[in-house]
Amino acid sequence: MSSSSKSTRIQKTNAEILSLLDGLSDKVDLERKFGADYLPLAPIDTQNERKTDELSKTEKTKALSKLEKQVKKCTKCGLCEGRTNVVFGVGDPDADLMFVGEAPGYYEDVQGEPFVGRAGQLLTKIIESIGLKREEVYIANILKCRPPENRNPNAKEIVLCTPHLIKQIEIIRPKVICALGTFAAQTLLDTKEAIGKLRGKFFEYQGTKFLPTYHPAYLLRNPNDKKKVWSDIKKVRDYLKK
Repeated sequence: MSSSSKSTRIQKTNAEILSLLDGLSDKVDLERKFGADYLPLAPIDTQNERKTDELSKTEKTKALSKLEKQVKKCTKCGLCEGRTNVVFGVGDPDADLMFVGEAPGYYEDVQGEPFVGRAGQLLTKIIESIGLKREEVYIANILKCRPPENRNPNAKEIVLCTPHLIKQIEIIRPKVICALGTFAAQTLLDTKEAIGKLRGKFFEYQGTKFLPTYHPAYLLRNPNDKKKVWSDIKKVRDYLKK
């Protein structure tokens, strides 16, 4: 192939990419203008005639297992280089209640399970306070790999990893999603609103009730706010009882 032909193909490819980006930008602007509170990050599988929410518990288990194998091979961002384990998620695949945090910490990275450190122990107590057991809910994070020194997730990591979480939600189809902390709430609601203003309110996320509250790690540093989380989690309990 001549150099002029290569140059023409490159220019054509670049033009197509720019066109796609412009289209996505317009889509986001329109959704925000018309009040959409989320941007779907996972494509709809038009090839599959059965809806995901029709899956049995056994089918959900198999689908999550298949997804977990895919996620464990993920090397899309630099976090894969420093991880001990991919922290996929844990709990009942048919859970009515799903908790979403931000990212694994040291103990989670070592054990490959979300919320197993001090914050995890507190989350277990929160779950038990509304009459449920940890194994009866599902727990996951925005990121599946631990950021170095437990730093906050960056924008690139969130964009690349969130589709894994979106797929988990599509498989599980919980009745309520409880977002723990700023990153989980802001990412799934596509907002920059502070967690202090979001917490304790029900939102709609792709047809599912969505309630943000403070992260258990925050409560360890600010124990006086535990009563606010208790108020929030009671709303979740009452909704699930209906």
